[in-house]
Amino acid sequence: MSETASAPANFIKHHIDKDLENGKNDGKVHTRFPPEPNGYLHIGHAKSICLNFGIAQQYQGSCNLRFDDTNPEKESDEYAKSIAEDVQWLGFEWQAPTHHASDYFETLHDYAVELIKAGKAYVDGLSPDDIREYRGTLTEAGKSSPFRDTSVEQNLDLFAKMRAGEFEDGKYILRAKIDMASPNMNLRDPALYRIKRQHHIRTGDTWVIYPMYDFTHPISDALEGITHSLCTLEFEDHRPLYDWILDNISIDCHPQQIEFSRLSLEYTITSKRLLNKLVTENHVSGWDDPRMPTIAGMRRRGYPPETLRDFTDRIGVTKKDNIIEMGVLENCVREHLNSHAPRAMAVLHPLKVTITNYPSGQEESLTAPCHPSNDEMGSRQLPFSKEIYIDQDDFRESANKKFKRLVLDKEVRLRNAYVIRCDEVIKDAEDNIIELKCSYDPDTLGKNPEGRKVKGVIHWVSASKGIKAEIRSYDRLFNTANPAASEDFLSTINPNSLTTIKTAIVEPSLATATAKDHFQFEREGYFCLDSKDATADLLIFNETVSLRDTWAKTGKA
Repeated sequence: MSETASAPANFIKHHIDKDLENGKNDGKVHTRFPPEPNGYLHIGHAKSICLNFGIAQQYQGSCNLRFDDTNPEKESDEYAKSIAEDVQWLGFEWQAPTHHASDYFETLHDYAVELIKAGKAYVDGLSPDDIREYRGTLTEAGKSSPFRDTSVEQNLDLFAKMRAGEFEDGKYILRAKIDMASPNMNLRDPALYRIKRQHHIRTGDTWVIYPMYDFTHPISDALEGITHSLCTLEFEDHRPLYDWILDNISIDCHPQQIEFSRLSLEYTITSKRLLNKLVTENHVSGWDDPRMPTIAGMRRRGYPPETLRDFTDRIGVTKKDNIIEMGVLENCVREHLNSHAPRAMAVLHPLKVTITNYPSGQEESLTAPCHPSNDEMGSRQLPFSKEIYIDQDDFRESANKKFKRLVLDKEVRLRNAYVIRCDEVIKDAEDNIIELKCSYDPDTLGKNPEGRKVKGVIHWVSASKGIKAEIRSYDRLFNTANPAASEDFLSTINPNSLTTIKTAIVEPSLATATAKDHFQFEREGYFCLDSKDATADLLIFNETVSLRDTWAKTGKA
């Protein structure tokens, strides 16, 4: 990707440059992206994807996709498939094959046995509550388990029986023997293996013991020849354990773990647990709901992959956690679509207009550019006849000079068409405006009227050829900038985060739209066809982003 290759320098690149200058890793750069298949990826993962794959691209290296499938209780093929799709959609390919932590289960087991034989791991039979109590606190050292000094032979026997399934879940765990008085809690004899009778998506029921992430991760990195293991800051305190494991087993490769700040975005959450709660409790329609901060949700909403790559470049890579304004992401999307999205017209709240002096039964095809400043996008045809629709908000019976749209007894220009004048307002029994009687100036197609100036321009669609459509407009999913900090994040859900408009009429050129297409509905915003619910009989368009950022002023994007 040219966007990634030209990304600004950061402390990770400086670190890698220094390694290369010193001849470390034989001049190679090999990274990895190691997600757990226990949910859909979100915007924070997009940053990690772009960083790991981008680093590999910049240094002509490799990046592995490795599924951390060590917790079968929460993992599924659906999640694994979605993760692979997200990485590819963002524009990246990984070095074949796709890796899995489960590929190394036998090897990981053998390294655990090696630690036991070296007297550096033991099987502990304390209850979970006792283990927590023995672990100590941040200000008090822990104390040794009574199982800590069990002989190597006894530990090998117990671990073999753990693997053979002779104990119930939770009866024993395998722990590293490091330092119960360490100021780093992660080094106070951390768990390496636990008993868990759970069907695994790849290994089935072969295993009843599963390795912990902190044990699996460094060994998997080393087995794959990873040179730089890039992690978010919450793993900084785990780095001594990462190094301890590799230093105490017979493996030659020792990757360098480097931590960076995770991405936090205003008005969203990036906890898989909380996102899963939104899905399972039906607060959203699914992981790919366009209001969700998941990559699948943003893809369905119409965010082009280039905009996420651009966004991650703009926010940079630092060591300091911070919350990014939602407007930064939306501006990336808006800027890209302004240049790349063809224009179209959609009337969301139709008001019928009858052009009284237009010949009955006549229809003409007007040519309109697909983009005002990019002729290469070509043009489209707009059918025009006696009856059209304009938006209800574009008409007033009376208005001041600031209102630049249609007013009774005054003129306005129809986009890419003629100047019309409103001569009469038709109302129903409840005094609701249901139709406008207008006249048009046939000499104003593509040119200004003589002797008078018409300031306003409004959009319209053909009444006979326009297509009915549903429009889904989106606001922030949460009413507070940091919902995860609330005692009950569900209480901060914005009840108006989705508005569905079923009355819309769109121009006929949109009949062939696909979910991969993006459009600027003139004077409305940027939209895409919904990839899930739209059908040939019902066009459903999702609002991707508004034409301008008005959130700071109005509280509504």
